[in-house]
Amino acid sequence: MSVSAPRIYDIVILGASGFTGKHVLKQLLKFFNNPSSPLNSIAIAGRNPSKLTQTLHWATRPDPPSTTASIPIIAADTADPHSLRSLCLQTRLLLNCVGPFRRHGEPVVSACVETGCDYLDITGEPEFMERVEERYHEKGVKMGSLVVCACGFDSVPAELGFLFNSRQWVGNEVPNRVEGFLSVESEKRVVGNFGTFESAVIAVSDVKKLREIRRTRPVRSRPVIPGPPPKGEIIEHQKKIGLWGVTLPSADATLVGRTLSILSENPHGLPGLNDSADAVEKRKAFWSSVKPAHFGVKISSKSLITIFGYITLGLIIGLLGSTSFGRKLLLKYPSIFSLGGFRKTGPSEEEVKSASFKMWFVGHGYSNESLAAEVNAKPDTEIVTRVMGPEMGYVTTPIIMVQCALVLLSQRENLPKGGVYTPGIVFGATDLQHRLQQNGMSFDVISKSSLSS
Repeated sequence: MSVSAPRIYDIVILGASGFTGKHVLKQLLKFFNNPSSPLNSIAIAGRNPSKLTQTLHWATRPDPPSTTASIPIIAADTADPHSLRSLCLQTRLLLNCVGPFRRHGEPVVSACVETGCDYLDITGEPEFMERVEERYHEKGVKMGSLVVCACGFDSVPAELGFLFNSRQWVGNEVPNRVEGFLSVESEKRVVGNFGTFESAVIAVSDVKKLREIRRTRPVRSRPVIPGPPPKGEIIEHQKKIGLWGVTLPSADATLVGRTLSILSENPHGLPGLNDSADAVEKRKAFWSSVKPAHFGVKISSKSLITIFGYITLGLIIGLLGSTSFGRKLLLKYPSIFSLGGFRKTGPSEEEVKSASFKMWFVGHGYSNESLAAEVNAKPDTEIVTRVMGPEMGYVTTPIIMVQCALVLLSQRENLPKGGVYTPGIVFGATDLQHRLQQNGMSFDVISKSSLSS
């Protein structure tokens, strides 16, 4: 089969039997063979066909068994390049749910790029994402393979939430800093996705590799941000939203920075594969309304005691994650070392249903750009926005990944031909935010006010 041969499937989910993969499948089936959906053919793939069969029955319940007959199961292994190439030749778009991506992700990206297949994943691992960009961007452009990592809770709420806040600064108003405050809420105990814990542990061991990638790559363009750089506070109290926050070392800030860097070189966004005139004008109007700002994320709580609990967990992961033996301990006994915050079995269905998140975006800036140029000028305007949604790992992440996939399928001509990009720069000017709002998430302006000097 040649690379130019017709693709059989619109989407293949790789790793569909995993914790998150099975929920992605269940979410995707809501749009399968729907008259208003571009999704007409699906397959699932992984190492174990028996587990995939069980997943298919789980995801299609309570529908009759005949529903599963139109969804093929394909054997594929991330350790077998031939199986991955064969898989990618059969589909227009591959959704990768096989983590940790540091270990299993690169062979999948490589196969997609080699065959011109589009690729989305749900990683939040900075070293993996930056390695993929460094190694596969140019070939992705050449082969017409669009590679977009972090199409889950990491990092779409942060990227779209930042863009939403940025666009509230109208006329001569300009933001200087936007700080995201993430809070997790539940009527029951909050239990995190084990994959998230594993990624955090692995990230500690990847710090040196990440620094090396950043040291050797070309210097990125930097957006011009009005006003002086803000002073970073590790712990911050935001009275307006009633939350304490401590700096969260996630990929979110890095991805927003990459999006703004690309935008500084492409002020009207990235050109599409075969743009319509309307799409060009819409994209130009959207990106013209985005104003750059410094961005950071803090994990937050109403309780300062909880904040110290987060700090303790961070110290435990940081100390033990720096050695091979420590990482083994952390991953073998996540519930013990996370004080019950993570466990290998993940949250129960009841815990998933009761959990939700709120991500507040507190923007500080100037009512007039000329004020930012004054010596010792302090921000005089504050805009607070918020993104809300259901449980992060098993509900919000599948919703986001599926909606990104549907946008890609239905609007492929208006998206970049190929290359490795962030979700923000690829999907920011599309109707992704609207789609997310139709599927359980909300984007709201909370307040706009003047700050006393």
